[in-house]
Amino acid sequence: MGYPFNLEFDFSVLDQFQSFSINNLGDPFIESNYDFEVAVLDWFARLWNIQQHEYWGYITSGGTEGNLHGLLVGREIFRDGIIYASCDSHYSVFKAARMYRVECVKIDTLVSGEINCADFKSKLLMNAGRPAIVNVNIGTTIKGAIDDLDNIIRILEKCGFRDRFYIHCDGALAGLMMSFIKHAPKVTFDKPIGSVSISGHKFMGCPVPCGVVITRLEHVKVLSTDIEYISSRDAMIMGSRNGHSPLFLWYTLNKKGYRGIQKEVKKCMRNAQHLTSCLREKGVSAFLNELSSTVVFERPRDESFVHKWQLACEGSIAHVVVMPNLSVEKLDGFVEELAVGRRMWHEDEGFSVPCVAKDIGEENCLCDVHDKN
Repeated sequence: MGYPFNLEFDFSVLDQFQSFSINNLGDPFIESNYDFEVAVLDWFARLWNIQQHEYWGYITSGGTEGNLHGLLVGREIFRDGIIYASCDSHYSVFKAARMYRVECVKIDTLVSGEINCADFKSKLLMNAGRPAIVNVNIGTTIKGAIDDLDNIIRILEKCGFRDRFYIHCDGALAGLMMSFIKHAPKVTFDKPIGSVSISGHKFMGCPVPCGVVITRLEHVKVLSTDIEYISSRDAMIMGSRNGHSPLFLWYTLNKKGYRGIQKEVKKCMRNAQHLTSCLREKGVSAFLNELSSTVVFERPRDESFVHKWQLACEGSIAHVVVMPNLSVEKLDGFVEELAVGRRMWHEDEGFSVPCVAKDIGEENCLCDVHDKN
């Protein structure tokens, strides 16, 4: 429950393909047999509003590779650039900075997990002479926070960085979901972003890790190299790529369609709100970002409980990522077991609600100090 995997999938209809070794090698847009991969990429290009002749991308091994590629493109365009990323960014962003030997400036976050734009502006101005490579989170790992893309763009332009910045959007989980939430700010190439990446095995569901990265065709040319050995062009992080992943993604997109995905997004958002309410009714401090299905709450004291439900923990908090396979009944069962367990874990020392105000905000903390009710 603590990790963003949609386990509600059935690819038995594709079993016949398991007898084939499918290796997608080289640029998928050079004449090849990679029709399924290109079909998936075209689908996401339409979703993020970029024309076929203006984009380039490929199916990756997962969200980390998507971040590595997006930030590499930014580094190649701006060799003297600085990577800016919030403290709540995925660890792969900081791994990319180390791998590419690029200076990385960490930006403070709000209690919600969203980037602190005031701190971003301040640190940006401290390095006004160098281009900015900005990682924007479309759903942070722990709290599911959405960075304010529009405000980040405004700050870059007001601070004199027009034409001197590159934005990569890490949308591992929420990059797909956001497009199906009516009141959510849109991730689109109509805005001056350079690349977007998502994980395919998270919200969509897939038996193997995979992902998608889309960038502008004009940008990727800085990476492209003709490789005679494979009769193709190389602009990817990896050489050989899993050729079965595009089949799984193509099948899912065509089976569910836009309406099916939108229905699942609404279900997850609704169930996340339900879980948050149930936790608070049981006296458990809990928090849910408005555009997220990641429910954050006080960390259970019992590690066997954490292990059983496969919760993701950090410091004094844990979270549940509500995916399509998590039913209301399962969520209710989890809350009941947590409520019973809480009393047992504390029976020898007397029970008091732990304070998690610094992690989820005073208004969401139900400890004796902060619970006004």
